[in-house]
Amino acid sequence: MTRAMGAAMRRIHVGNALSAFGLGFTVPYLYVYVAQVRGLGSVTAGLVLAVFAVAALIVLPFAGRAIVRRGPLPVLLVALVTAALGALSLGLSASAATVLLSAAALGAGQAVMQPALATMIVDCSSSETRSRAFATQFFLQNLGLGVGGLIGGHLVDTTNPSSFTLLFAVEAAMFLVLVAVMATVRAPRAPRIEEAPGQAAGGGSWKRLLGNRAMVQLCVLGFVLFFACYGQFESGLSAYGVEAAGISPSTLGTALAANTLVIVVAQFAVLRFVERRRRSRVIAAVGLIWAVAWAVAGYAGLGHGSQAMATAAFISTYALFGLGEAMLSPTLAPLVADLAPTGLAGQYNSAFALVKQLALAIGPAVGGPLGASLHAPYIVAFLLVSLGITVLAVRLGRQLTDVQNQPSLGRSRVVTQGGAPVEAVAAAEA
Repeated sequence: MTRAMGAAMRRIHVGNALSAFGLGFTVPYLYVYVAQVRGLGSVTAGLVLAVFAVAALIVLPFAGRAIVRRGPLPVLLVALVTAALGALSLGLSASAATVLLSAAALGAGQAVMQPALATMIVDCSSSETRSRAFATQFFLQNLGLGVGGLIGGHLVDTTNPSSFTLLFAVEAAMFLVLVAVMATVRAPRAPRIEEAPGQAAGGGSWKRLLGNRAMVQLCVLGFVLFFACYGQFESGLSAYGVEAAGISPSTLGTALAANTLVIVVAQFAVLRFVERRRRSRVIAAVGLIWAVAWAVAGYAGLGHGSQAMATAAFISTYALFGLGEAMLSPTLAPLVADLAPTGLAGQYNSAFALVKQLALAIGPAVGGPLGASLHAPYIVAFLLVSLGITVLAVRLGRQLTDVQNQPSLGRSRVVTQGGAPVEAVAAAEA
C-alpha cells in the first residue's frame, strides 16, 4: 500500500468510527423517543423502523450506479449531509408526519453510506490488506456504537424531550464532521465503465451482476446470514428471551453489550485465523457456531434450569453471535470486492447492501411473532437456518476460484525460494 493510500485509509477509518459513535447516541433509544417521549405511540414507532428499511430499499439500487459513475466520495458526501439533516430534523420533530419524513432521510443517508464507504476501502486497499481493512472497519463500528450508546444512556431523560434533541444533534454533528474528514481523502478511482450504445443506464451492469453465479449465490447466502442474525437481535430473539426465558429488559442490554465486547476483543485474533483459511469454510464454520448459539438459546427458554442459568445462556447466545460476526467481517466484504469486475465494486457493494436491508426488513416480521409465541418452533427453525448457512457456504466454495476463496494462495505463488517460485520448488521436491 502506498503512503497516500495508507493516509486515505486512516481517514476513512477515523470517519467510520465517528459516524458509528454518532449513531450509538440514538439507535438504542429511537423506539422510546417516538413512542413515549413524543407521545406518538407504538404504531408510529414501528412505522419509523419500517421507513428506515423502505428508504434503504428505494435508494440502494440507484446508489450503486451513482458510485460507479461519479465515484464513491461524492455519493458519500451527499449521503452524509442527507443523514445529518434527517437526524437533526428527527430530534426536533413532534408530529407523526415530520418524524416519518425525517426517518426516511436519515435511513436513506445511512443506507448509502455503507456501499460508498465499502467501495472507498476497496479502492484504498489491495487484496493483501483488504481483509484487515474491513476487520478494522467492523471493529471501529462496534466500538463507536458501544461508546456512543454508553454516553447517550447517561444523557437521556425520558421526561425531557430536549435531552433527546441533544442526542440527535450530536449524531448530526458527527455526520458533518465525517463530511469534513472525507472531503480531505484523495482515494484512487477505479476505471469508469461505459454503457454500450443504446443500452439503458445501469442495465448492463445489473445484468452482468445477475449473470455472475458466484455473486448471486453469495447474495443468497448473505440474505440468510443477515436474516438469521441481525434480523433477530431486536425482534424475535429479544421477544423470545423476554417471553420464554424470563429475561429482563436490562439483561437484553447486557446481552447486546456482550455481543459488542466479543467483537471488539476477538476481532483481530480471529483475523489471524481467518486470513489463512478458505472463505467458504470460514462462513460454513459461522453457520455451525450460530447453530450452537440457537441451541444455547433453546436451553435458556426451554430448559428447566434456574433463572441464573437461563440468563447466562441467553447472554452466551449473543456472545456466540458476536464471534461469528467477527469471522464474517474480514470475509464477506472482501469477497464481494474480489467478485466485482474492474470498475463495478460500487454496484456490487450496493447490491449486497440491498440484500442485507431486505433481510433486516423481513427478519423481524417473521421472527418477531415466532419468538414471542411459538418458542420451540422458533428455535428449531433458526437452528436449521444456521445449518443451512453451512450448506450454502460449501456450495458457494465450488463457484469460487482458488484465489477468490483463499487470497493467501495468490500471495504465496509470488514468493520465491532461491529465485524460484514456491510452486516450482515444491514440484521439484516432489
